[in-house]
Amino acid sequence: MERRRIGDSDLVCSALGFGSWEMGDGYGPIDAQEASRTVGVAIDSGITLFDTAEIYGPLKSEDLLGRALEGRRKDVIIVTKVGFGFDDNDVCTGHDCSRKSILRRAEGCLRRLRTDRIDLLLIHWSDHRTPHEETIGALEELKTAGKIRYYGVSNYNASMMEACLGHGHIVANQVGYHLFDRRMETQVLPFCAARNVGFMAYGSLGFGLLTGALKPESMFQPPWCVGGVAFGLPLFQREQFVKELRVVERLKAMAARHGRTVAQLAIAWVLGGQAVSVALVGVKNRAELAENIKAVDWKLTAGDRAEIDRIFTEEDVRTSREYPQVLEC
Repeated sequence: MERRRIGDSDLVCSALGFGSWEMGDGYGPIDAQEASRTVGVAIDSGITLFDTAEIYGPLKSEDLLGRALEGRRKDVIIVTKVGFGFDDNDVCTGHDCSRKSILRRAEGCLRRLRTDRIDLLLIHWSDHRTPHEETIGALEELKTAGKIRYYGVSNYNASMMEACLGHGHIVANQVGYHLFDRRMETQVLPFCAARNVGFMAYGSLGFGLLTGALKPESMFQPPWCVGGVAFGLPLFQREQFVKELRVVERLKAMAARHGRTVAQLAIAWVLGGQAVSVALVGVKNRAELAENIKAVDWKLTAGDRAEIDRIFTEEDVRTSREYPQVLEC
């Protein structure tokens, strides 16, 4: 398995990361035992980075991942995320990046993950209220206390990262990036490359669009998608959805010429992006894992990437570069 460094940290991880949103029922109920077994197989296959967040579930993903990693903790890099507030019944109350919330929520992450130190703690989303100085200050406190090794952000644009770097040392930004969402290519990816901030790409399979399993009649909408809009993009609105599936069918044929699947093509495309440290892919079972791993050694050529772009142009599907780069959740 190819290894890559996250920014200027000493965290060297597998190019393919294990995304655990599904462990929190992000796409519906899962088989917890199968998910746990899949974690073990992933480690044996060379995957060393496992990404989660307290909001996945909520709390369920961290707990399941923590149990699955018992006895294997030293073999992996754990990434988790805070930045939401919760009431006494563990019901999310919205974004909260205040010092008090971050320090409190980090303790819960440590407990659920059954570890005494988190390798990389990210701020999941900015609350757009708390000053960056306060948020970064809380992360510095956790680092000084030895409870985290490194910290970073998620879903931040270039100006927000610049502001954070004025108060501390972020080593990564985790942002959505896939064939249908290239917003980050205009500012965020170049910023990360120039400032040696690791870029962690989530949603590498387009939230199901790039698996090749969806059909026009299915009108698939993830449970977290409202009105066909996912992460600020109309990915699952009827007209757009149908055009996207035409693109997927052509990408599927392109991948087949190489003896590959469209999912493997999508992952290989992300891994070939500028400054990408890791491509995160959600995994529910061992069959999905085996397919995803095969994408890591596929290096797309400039010609391959140009062919992909032609398909998008001919099917009149925009790649979202013109959309705002501040994401709201």
